[in-house]
Amino acid sequence: MSSQHPQPTPSRQYSCEKCPLRPLPAFREFESQELSFVSTFKKGELAVDKGATVLVEGSHSAHLFTVLSGWAFRYKLLPDGRRQILNYSMPGDLIGLQGSLMGEMQHSVEALSPMLLCLFERDQLHELYRNYPGLAYDITWIASREERMLDENLLSIGRRTALERAAYLIAFISSRARAGLDVKAALQIPITQQHIADTLGLSLVHTNKTIRKLIDRKLVLWRDGGCEVVDHEGLKRLARWEGLGKERRPLI
Repeated sequence: MSSQHPQPTPSRQYSCEKCPLRPLPAFREFESQELSFVSTFKKGELAVDKGATVLVEGSHSAHLFTVLSGWAFRYKLLPDGRRQILNYSMPGDLIGLQGSLMGEMQHSVEALSPMLLCLFERDQLHELYRNYPGLAYDITWIASREERMLDENLLSIGRRTALERAAYLIAFISSRARAGLDVKAALQIPITQQHIADTLGLSLVHTNKTIRKLIDRKLVLWRDGGCEVVDHEGLKRLARWEGLGKERRPLI
């Protein structure tokens, strides 16, 4: 794991008014006063290299982040170093909310690819909750959606076969990315088979055999850069998963 500590950039590459994510159909529109507040709430941008640790379990952070570009994953470690990946973060996702409510982070976050993060100061969350009920509801919605996603992951680990688990995980990540990235062509997910194993609780050998079955069924391809989804609907059918809803989601 990298010990690198990303630093805020001295200026903004994107203003909130010209955010490249905001026009995407996946995100709800802001009211003018909400956009004005978020513009002052945002203190800068953070450039993060692949492999850098964004947040560390047990630490206190003065900041929250929204993913502007790139991919990350949340995870917990056992004392002997075994890792459980909890979820994946991609453009539009809010990182670090748990630390605002619990005092310290209960998980770590590592960059899967180079990232650009919008940086917010936790201290201003009180003003958001006090004066902007629409944004406060958005944060509650984000937390609720995270719980719903974790419920589905628990179902997968508890009841799906290894093949169904892998199909569900890749279909799930693909579904989320297609909304937040506005993907038109084939989607490449920057994960390794070790990431898959650490998410599903399988050995690397078992994961490799399982991924091979998905490749043989022409559902995915595995390249140096990660997993390329060939048949998104086929993955959903194999996993017996209906997919994500079409509802528009908040973007802080």
